[in-house]
Amino acid sequence: MGRSTQSKLSDKKPRQVRDAEATKKQILDAAEAEFARNGLSGARTEAIAKGAGVTTAMIYYYFQSKEGLYQAVLQRPAVEMHEGFEQLNLDKLPPEEALKLLVKEAIAYEAAHPHRGMLWFQEANQNQGKYFKQGNWQENFAYLIKILERGMAEGCFRQLDPFLTTLHIIGVCNLYFNAYENIKHTRPDLELLSPEMIEQHTQAAVNFILAAVRGSEN
Repeated sequence: MGRSTQSKLSDKKPRQVRDAEATKKQILDAAEAEFARNGLSGARTEAIAKGAGVTTAMIYYYFQSKEGLYQAVLQRPAVEMHEGFEQLNLDKLPPEEALKLLVKEAIAYEAAHPHRGMLWFQEANQNQGKYFKQGNWQENFAYLIKILERGMAEGCFRQLDPFLTTLHIIGVCNLYFNAYENIKHTRPDLELLSPEMIEQHTQAAVNFILAAVRGSEN
């Protein structure tokens, strides 16, 4: 009897932790959509609570304030991308293979998170990057910069400005998704977010980027 009671008590905490994490994820997902539509200043906690299926009190319990929730929403992709890149072991791959794998991973991540582009736009427009800079995005940029520097040192990439080239590569990967609501009107005959089109975009982006970094300097 005592052992049975003890077992039930030991099972209780992990379940509570899982439930709390699930609730926080629901809130973050709903908040991301709301902040992407309206930015920090225009977002309403009531709308976020409704979208998450929780009370506003629950939002304040986990995140203290709307600003605290907004910071968590902006921080989440930086952490997720850092963890994803870390698992790729890019330093152990030849520069071309590392670059190809990073580009594929970045595009797959963008395709899975359709609200992120507008989220960054709202942050730049409303706050001039005040909260974005707290996300430690330098670490994610560093993965790509290191690949480019290694490729140049080994002679398989031409001499480039690593920072500017990183921005250009990010643009090639992200514009497809960030400007989708506009771009879709230029080719209404294509389902741009279908798996087939995203695969075509991925392969075209990889080929374009590799040709650019391998190319001659003239």
